[in-house]
Amino acid sequence: MSLYLEHFGLREPPFRITPHTDFFFTGANRGPTLDALIYAITQDEGIVKVTGEVGSGKTMLCRMLLERLPDDVESLYLANPSLSRHEILGAIADELGIPADGKTTHSMIRTLQDALVERYAAGKRVVIMIDEAHAMPAESLEEIRLLSNLESKATKLLQIALFAQPELDERLAANDMRQLRERITQHFNLSPLKAGEVGSYIEFRLRAAGYHGPNPFTARAVETIGKLSEGLSRRINILADKALLAAFSSGTHQVDAAEVKIAAQDARFAPIQQKAAGSVTPSIKWVLIGGIVVALAALAYVLWPRQPASGLPATTEPLVAAPTSIAPQATQPATQPSKPVAPPAASDTALLAQHAALYDEWISKVPGDHYFIQLVARGASHADDIESFLARAGQLLEPTELRVYRTGAPENSKISVIYGDYPTRAAAWSATRDLPEQIRQMRPYPRRVGTLQQ
Repeated sequence: MSLYLEHFGLREPPFRITPHTDFFFTGANRGPTLDALIYAITQDEGIVKVTGEVGSGKTMLCRMLLERLPDDVESLYLANPSLSRHEILGAIADELGIPADGKTTHSMIRTLQDALVERYAAGKRVVIMIDEAHAMPAESLEEIRLLSNLESKATKLLQIALFAQPELDERLAANDMRQLRERITQHFNLSPLKAGEVGSYIEFRLRAAGYHGPNPFTARAVETIGKLSEGLSRRINILADKALLAAFSSGTHQVDAAEVKIAAQDARFAPIQQKAAGSVTPSIKWVLIGGIVVALAALAYVLWPRQPASGLPATTEPLVAAPTSIAPQATQPATQPSKPVAPPAASDTALLAQHAALYDEWISKVPGDHYFIQLVARGASHADDIESFLARAGQLLEPTELRVYRTGAPENSKISVIYGDYPTRAAAWSATRDLPEQIRQMRPYPRRVGTLQQ
């Protein structure tokens, strides 16, 4: 990869698909949408919704929102939408540092309301951002509606932002979802980039990655990328990256339509909308989708190599494989660690205790207004996975900055792994962006130390 970057005079890869806020494109109405989201959340607008196709930039927008919110807004981020109704309440309580052991749903909501009232009295707002909200169970969506009822005499106590694919609109159109639908006060849609915006997007990413020369993408290349990607930023990134690799493999500094077509053959995109000759009724459609999902899950279980559930690979191979048909052997992606990651040795069995001790020492003296990075949270029954994660993460990160803490009752506790200590939210976000690619793929995010000390 270093040869590839040197060939084009780049400081870093310009078309990574993992969200990196330094590469946030404010064109195509993305910048105004971010500003409107910040305004809606800080002005107590209740539930807001952001929809867009797969790869349109919803997660990037969510990350930008987390980074740009004022300091008086305490943000909670839920990346796992498949949580049950009670698990969502538990996750929110955990984020706010509220004990939830053994509480009923009603009792937990009352406890949450009391905590939110205290924050409101202290001049704090709380916003919960839910990624991939279209995948939430119906009961969990109903719980979101009930949470939106928490309010003081003058304002909402909890702001809610849903980030979802267009399927959420289909679900909200159902009659039994009308109460939640009417609670959504602001609707935002991330449309695909138009033909005239694709070129600006590509050039912006190149410049953000340190490129200073003339645009290597010809007008024909940009036009071809726009058509093949259907304007979706993730697809643009994939095609542009593969096309650059194809040009590098050919020893040229210019990317034309021929290189883009090679990239497209390697990417093998399917059309976004595949319409059959006859319409499929919604009920049949969801049955078909459910059957396909179950079949794919079963196949993945059988074929997928076993690895720790924490997210890091069990081998030294990168999480995202290099393109095989257009990239030479010397151009491996920059997602590989700088040194080999060995499997955990037998002596690593005390890692949980070691990093728990580091946490105890740190939490007793760290100021509550500092921030840390949340890496992994798993049920205590998966302690072996956490051991494996700590062994590998300790070779990618500074081991003394990795800390472990437990929450919940002993019979249903959760183990969390956190990293670092930063004086401001901005510093924590900057450190998050600089984490190794393998760690960033797990969607780490900053949290305030005070949430652990309450």
